[in-house]
Amino acid sequence: MRISVTIFLTDETITPTHLARELEQRGFCGLYLPEHTHIPVDRTTPYPAGGDLPREYGRTLDPFVALAQAAAVTRRLALGTGITLVAQHDPIDLAKQIASLDHLSGGRFTLGLGYGWNVEEAADHGVTWRTRRELVWDRMALMRALWSEEPTAYEGQFGAVRASLAHPKPAQKPRGPVVGPRTLVGGAAGPKLFAHIAEYADGWLPIGGRGLSESLPVLRSVWADAGRDPAALQVVPYAVQPTPGKLAHYAELGIEEVVVQLPPGREAEVLRALDAYGPLLTDSASQQ
Repeated sequence: MRISVTIFLTDETITPTHLARELEQRGFCGLYLPEHTHIPVDRTTPYPAGGDLPREYGRTLDPFVALAQAAAVTRRLALGTGITLVAQHDPIDLAKQIASLDHLSGGRFTLGLGYGWNVEEAADHGVTWRTRRELVWDRMALMRALWSEEPTAYEGQFGAVRASLAHPKPAQKPRGPVVGPRTLVGGAAGPKLFAHIAEYADGWLPIGGRGLSESLPVLRSVWADAGRDPAALQVVPYAVQPTPGKLAHYAELGIEEVVVQLPPGREAEVLRALDAYGPLLTDSASQQ
């Protein structure tokens, strides 16, 4: 099983370059970064995990800038977002950012995307909360048009683009209905989410990884009904607090990559966490 990490990188934490070098040297698979553009002070949306919103949410580095730094100092480390708040971006600009990072990193980028939880943050971007899922679907379709090999126009409910010259293209070639980099959709299990995954993604990025024994058969059924190759489905539990037993359970479910959570700390704290995760890498390698 491949072990990747996620962390809230901020202006107070270990730097992207230092962390990326450490991850590659130690044998971790990848680095995934979250996104929040800002946190309105008068937010009334509750923090999903309960309690006060942690400090790092309002200090998060832009994931594409940080991942570009990480790409520049590594050769093998996979790079991803967990998650990109697609509804909060201009899709033409975002398509260019994603394709450029994937191109410059040699095809190492994974687009983890989702719908968000912070109503006030999204509202400042002009997002109407009740239609945000439809907006994300529409913007993904527009970006796929720009990533297509031939100039392709798109006209949707929320946006349009003319048939255009748009380079670079993402490194990975189209596979079935999927155009663009490796694409994983985050969110809670449900019919609408699973339908979107089967329509335009490579798989699912379930936060925390709970309940997979029940939800995975449902997703696999939706995937197969959409005519997708059963062997191609990727499920990557995200922001996991790992234990050997939990990883063994994931392996029994056919999961091949897990993203474990690092603390949003300075260098010494983060390196101690990587040291603690070291045996997981050894155990995973011995099982292959």
